[in-house]
Order: sequence, then C-alpha cells, then structure tokens
Amino acid sequence: MRRLRRGDRMVLIAQRLFQEPHKIFPLATFTEWLGAAKSTISEDLSALRALCEEFQLGRIETLAGAAGGVRYTPLCTPAQIAATAEDLASRLGQPSRILPGGFLYMTDVLSLPSVTTRLGDVFATFFADRRPDLVLAMEVKGIALALMTARAFNVPLVTIRRGGRAMEGAEGASVTVNYVSGSSRAVQSMTLPMRAVPAGARALFIDDFLRAGGTARGVHDLMRECRAEVVGVGVLIATSQPRDKLVDEYVALLTFDGVDEAAGTVRIAPSRWTLRRAARPAESGPLRPAKPGGDEVSTAARS
Repeated sequence: MRRLRRGDRMVLIAQRLFQEPHKIFPLATFTEWLGAAKSTISEDLSALRALCEEFQLGRIETLAGAAGGVRYTPLCTPAQIAATAEDLASRLGQPSRILPGGFLYMTDVLSLPSVTTRLGDVFATFFADRRPDLVLAMEVKGIALALMTARAFNVPLVTIRRGGRAMEGAEGASVTVNYVSGSSRAVQSMTLPMRAVPAGARALFIDDFLRAGGTARGVHDLMRECRAEVVGVGVLIATSQPRDKLVDEYVALLTFDGVDEAAGTVRIAPSRWTLRRAARPAESGPLRPAKPGGDEVSTAARS
C-alpha cells in the first residue's frame, strides 16, 4: 500500500467509524489496515474528535484498557433536533397533505432516506442511555424510521406483524398477543417469531404515529411474552388528544392537533418536550438522553 497522507487516513477512519456506530474498534484495526504507527493513528483520532465536536457531527471517544479502542456515537444537539422538528412540521403542515376523514399524508416524507437517517440519529440521541439490543417496528409505515434508528445504534431491526398470520416455516414458532386499539377500541393482534427477540433482550420501540397508545401497550405485552424488556418508546408524531395515553412513557418529536378540512389547515408543531430541550442554555452541546421515569418523559407524554 502506498504511504497515505494524514487527510487520507482521517477520511478512511471516519468512514469506517461512521459506518458502524457504537462498535469498539481496537487501534490495531487501523494500524494494520493503514500501515501506520499507533501514535500516528492516535493523533489522527484526536484530530477527528476535535472536528466532530466543532461541527457537531457526533462523538468519537477512545476507551482505555485491554478491551478498549475507539468508537463513534451519533449524537444530535438540541438545536439540531429543534431544526429537524421544525422542518418536518413545515413539510407535513401543507394543506395538500390533508386526507378525507382528517388524516395526514406523510408516506412520501418517511420514504426519504435523508429524512429517516436524520430521524434515526435523533432517536439514537433521545435513547442513548438505554443501550437497546434491538429496535422494534410495526410492519409497513414504521419500518423505515425504525431501521434508521437501528442503524444509528448498530443493532438489529425486528418487525412485528399485524394480525395473527402464521409465520413462514423457516421462522419457527411465533407468539401472538391481542390488544385493544386506543383510538377505535377494536381488538387487534400482533405476531412475532419467538426467535426474533432473545430472552432478556432490551428492546426500543419506534413508530411513526401515536394516538392513544394502544399499539405501544400491545408491544409491551408482546415483549413480556418474549421475556424481553421495552426500554423506550419513540414516535415521530403524537396526537394531543386523548390526553391520557395507554403508555406511561414515550418521546414524541411532533404534536398533532388535527386538521381543519374546511379551512385547509394542519395543526402540527414540534412537541413542547422538543422545544424545551432546545431552549436550554447548553444548546451547543449534545442532548442529554431522557431517564426512565424522569419528568422530561412524563411531560412529553402529556404534550
């Protein structure tokens, strides 16, 4: 291999770290790959760390010890999260998105990789301290959002199927739970292959929309059957009504107050939780993740 300049090495190291966030790479990975001394790679990493801090690109940290190395963690600042929420509220607030019955069309936005990748980093920041082993999604609309969150955590995505349809033979036995939809009060069911979620796993549920929380409540019940734990619930949009949800804790980026079909207006805005975090003095630093049972999450659930 030709002798690489410092800029070349930094580009290659950054690409490897960003591609597999949260993974710890021994320094030997880069010394052997790039043919450089350990001290040289350490200097490159220090420069990369400073650049990430200056341009708010996430965090690169070096871990000491025999099992140490270097890892990259995607993190968004409160200002970045607020800007993302305001941009989405503007896009989704267009009158052309109103559907008959007071619904909101947003499939095209959730199909844009640039948008879902950014949202994945946002949710990875919200739940950074929860250390999930996997990310859960309900089939169809929530998959893209959950997949990008799983990518940001570098963990598997597990998709829950609606209804009690039998799994393919290759997936083996499955578990099904019934739950009551919080909005329609209809009894529905969700199904998951038992081997998809190991016993004791820490699961993060990500969805696109939350009205009364019936689906999220069902996911809690499903994980209980799998002997796993739900460590967080994140949604892109939560409705302001009903005020009392069927889940005690969740984080929502946007709040939806409904539409006025006659006037052609959509009442959607960043949630109070998002705006309050953005208004904090440490605006330029990374957002501190919500703690289980903390006031921040409880207030978000009431927003």
